[in-house]
Amino acid sequence: MKELADQLNLVSPDTEIHCVTIDLSNEKDREGLFEMLQAMALVPDLLVNNAGMGDYGPFSSSDWSKINSMLQVNMTALTHLCHGLLPGMISQGRGSIINVSSLASALPMPDFAAYAASKAYVTSFSDALRMELREIGIPVLAVCPGPVHTNFGKVAIRASDVDNLPSREGFYTEPEQVVSDSICALHADKARVYPGWKIALMAASISILPMAILRTVQMNRRGQL
Repeated sequence: MKELADQLNLVSPDTEIHCVTIDLSNEKDREGLFEMLQAMALVPDLLVNNAGMGDYGPFSSSDWSKINSMLQVNMTALTHLCHGLLPGMISQGRGSIINVSSLASALPMPDFAAYAASKAYVTSFSDALRMELREIGIPVLAVCPGPVHTNFGKVAIRASDVDNLPSREGFYTEPEQVVSDSICALHADKARVYPGWKIALMAASISILPMAILRTVQMNRRGQL
């Protein structure tokens, strides 16, 4: 973060940048962040809830501490940050929220059961919060990407499993496109965005297929892994 801050200062010397490191799974750390922002009289114009983690493998053999940390980061921390920062946005009459969900939120995903369920929460919460804040003028966007080249897989994969998550390279979206599509969607006041045309097409297909068919496809896919 410090290196990125130095790069941004070169481009925009007058921009004041603060790098803060906290454990988002820890409630006291999150409360400390709110207190620090209040002490510095800082109210965010844009909250991007991008932190997240996954766990790949059968739920029955998962490590509970890892599952619990994932749920705390993916759901509790995201909700807490929205709750803690929204009052300031409302009082100043401006602000935006981007919650990073996943295409997985639209699917039952064996071996990714808890992760997909946590992202279903993010998408549903974002849609409802958007409706609540509509008249106030604070947009809320749910970003639902497919696979992206990040360190997500290194955290999600278990040591006893294969080296990489099962996914087709052709469906990966570059991080830069996810960011670009998300910003464009926020400016266009969209409720959701599926970055990349392949993921957008897949999301459209999922939306029109009966759940019984989706379950069958997912079971068949799991059997081929």
